[in-house]
This record gives sequence, C-alpha cells and structure tokens, in this order.
Amino acid sequence: MTLEIKPFEILLLEDEPADAHLVRLSLSEARVHCRLHHLLDGREGLDFLQRKPPYETAPRPNLILLDLNMPRMNGDEFLAAIKADEALCDIPVVVLTTSEVERDVLASFKHGASGYITKPVDIEQFVGAIAQLSDYWFVLTRLPRENKP
Repeated sequence: MTLEIKPFEILLLEDEPADAHLVRLSLSEARVHCRLHHLLDGREGLDFLQRKPPYETAPRPNLILLDLNMPRMNGDEFLAAIKADEALCDIPVVVLTTSEVERDVLASFKHGASGYITKPVDIEQFVGAIAQLSDYWFVLTRLPRENKP
C-alpha cells in the first residue's frame, strides 16, 4: 500500500508578479511538496480564508506568506483581521517583504506574525531564504493537526 502525502497548502499574498514568481521558483528549487495559492491583496486573502465566492472550495493553508505593501487591504490590516478571528488565528503567518523598517517589524509581531523575512535582492539569496523557511515550517516545526497536511 502506498501512502499518499498531502502537499502543504501555502497562501501567498503578494501584489508584485515578479516576487510571486520568485517564491514559486524558490519552492520548486527547494523541492517543497506544496500547493501555492497566490492572491494579490489582503481582501482577496480574507475571502479565500473565509471561503467566500469564488473561493468556496479553498483549502485551509498550513502557512501564509504575507507582503506588507499591497493595495486595498495591506499586510498589517490583513494580519490584524485574521489574528482577531477565532477560526483563523492559529494559521502561522510569515511576513515576506522588502521593508527593513523597524516599526514594520514591531507592528508585524504585535499583530501576531510568526516570523518576518526581508526579501533578499539577490535571486540566489532569495531562493536560499525560501528553502530555509520551508525547512523550518515543513520539517522542523510541529504544527497543530488541522494545519498539518
């Protein structure tokens, strides 16, 4: 009997297509067994998590990768909204952003971020950062059952 391993479900909230492509490429390079769901802003992210149309069949993510600077609903607003929601607050959220501003780091952790990564400019460093992130979250860390594939 062959055991089927479910892929990790990752929700990426990123409005920059090039950065989203780099995340997808980096996960592939790191051979992470996952399904990446890419949305452009926090409003779409909330709809996905709350399974509002057109996301009625959306899976519950094991991890959310969150950019801070997005249109409509930015990363801070999104983070505050899901951490205030009893049904969503236990989903780990890692901020993945270009901002190195200390107040952004502090605000992210204050709103319940599980981690904060400044996007490396160099492509090889970016791929390496995503590989380390995936090792941490999908190999070393024990997630609650409903967050585990």
